[in-house]
Amino acid sequence: MSDSRVPRRRRFLVCEPRHFAVQYAINPWMHPDVRVDVDLAREQWQKLIAAYRAHGHTVDRVEPVAGLPDMVFAANSALVVGGRVFGSLFHAPERRPESVHYESWFKTAGYDVHRPESVCEGEGDLVWTGRYVLAGTGFRTTREAHREAQEFFGHPVISLTLVDPYFYHLDTALFVLDDSAGGNNIVYYPEAFSPGSREVLKRLYPDAVLATRDDAMAFGLNSVSDGRHVFIAPRAEALAARLDDHGYVPVPVDLSEFHKAGGGIKCCTQEIRS
Repeated sequence: MSDSRVPRRRRFLVCEPRHFAVQYAINPWMHPDVRVDVDLAREQWQKLIAAYRAHGHTVDRVEPVAGLPDMVFAANSALVVGGRVFGSLFHAPERRPESVHYESWFKTAGYDVHRPESVCEGEGDLVWTGRYVLAGTGFRTTREAHREAQEFFGHPVISLTLVDPYFYHLDTALFVLDDSAGGNNIVYYPEAFSPGSREVLKRLYPDAVLATRDDAMAFGLNSVSDGRHVFIAPRAEALAARLDDHGYVPVPVDLSEFHKAGGGIKCCTQEIRS
């Protein structure tokens, strides 16, 4: 079946973990007394970039800034759909300066950037499906930002409530397997969502791949798919096997050093959709 899955070449924006560290705690994964091996983090990150390029994807870089240890998590900087950039306004004061640097990169690259008025953490909570935006709330991004994103993009935005603090962003509990019109599908961990949100997802995606808590705790839901290849955490072995059964090709990439800050593959990856 995997031969029928067609990858789409993507353009990604990333930020080197030159200054990556855990200096504060803004989610349950973060413990400032835990040391980060910066050299290992850089090596793991470089392997992710190499994997993207080996599968035909384009990778752009934004320059890291000293004093912004979470800037490596590029996904939180914006949602880009149709060449339109909906920027970020972080919940944590420690991260708010990141928005300025990402906005500068996008403007230099020729994009206009919309600054949200409400707290919004980019692709951390706004997930483009190819037809509409799935939008997380409960811990970071607000419902007001969901409404703002809908007005900006002119695409339906479907609000989903997250209830488990370990899955504080939507991209830790759900990812899109295929955003093409014909094959649109997702993977998600149901218990990360409120009962009503679970019902919404069940109605929208009756054939979704369901993940377990073990899959989610292994950062298996913080994955990136190009429609055929799924770049996934190696520890999410059971989920990788289920994806293989569904005709996708798992590409394990170890970003375990970033798990110390509550991030993984998708957190490090912003997609630029022209």
